[in-house]
Amino acid sequence: MNFMIRTVVALLLAFTSLMATQLHAQERFITVASTTSTENSGLYEFLLPRFTAESGIDVRVVAVGTGQAIRLARNGDADVLLVHHRESEQQFVEEGFGEQRFDLMYNDFVIVGPLADPAGVRSLKDAVAALRSIAGKSQLFVSRGDDSGTHKMELGLWRAAGIKPDIDGVDWYRETGSGMGRTLNVASGLDAYSLTDRATWMKFKNKGSLELLVEGDQRLFNQYGIILVSTEKHPHIKTEEGQRFIDWMLSPQGQNAINAYQISGQQAFFANARQ
Repeated sequence: MNFMIRTVVALLLAFTSLMATQLHAQERFITVASTTSTENSGLYEFLLPRFTAESGIDVRVVAVGTGQAIRLARNGDADVLLVHHRESEQQFVEEGFGEQRFDLMYNDFVIVGPLADPAGVRSLKDAVAALRSIAGKSQLFVSRGDDSGTHKMELGLWRAAGIKPDIDGVDWYRETGSGMGRTLNVASGLDAYSLTDRATWMKFKNKGSLELLVEGDQRLFNQYGIILVSTEKHPHIKTEEGQRFIDWMLSPQGQNAINAYQISGQQAFFANARQ
């Protein structure tokens, strides 16, 4: 009888230990505040299983516009920040919310619009000239209007063109206040022009009559950065796990994985971390 009791107790202890181990493994996760472009492009579906298989750390992505992602990280609601607006990223670090910013990868922005191209911008290499032509001919332009990295880039190009459509209230300029996918859907429905990151455009299915019209301007360069959120501001941040994710993304293995990701046979992102 004593033997049976000891056996049952041993089994219960082993079961409890196993459950505790599994629970601990399940709890090994980090939260990444990120842009919608990295999510919409399918990049995370390609990268994250590779990282998790190697590290045992799950990655939970909150994909929003860059401005909102930074606000989440400022509030301590993410362990890692991965966005694409260098000026805002540097400010985030300078104000003590991030440990260090690293270049991670890049692609570019493009201007898309209707096949008929009533603004006559097809094949232009000057994005600012293209926007001037769109505005000059009062052609519909759909903006994200959501303080994302794409929206910040777009507004900078309008300023360079000497135009402030978001302030002037012109009727040809429409803001969706939402992500790139929905904005492209609206542009497709209206046969309008829009600025988008290339990877989201490559993945986007509902193109309708839209096509890529303007590319190749150096001002359309789209750099992504990655930052560990500061434990001085938020002591609960999972520094060890977050840093391991960053180290993997910056490592040859992570960089090669970024370069290997393709959409319809085309490379979507180009790794450029400094080794």
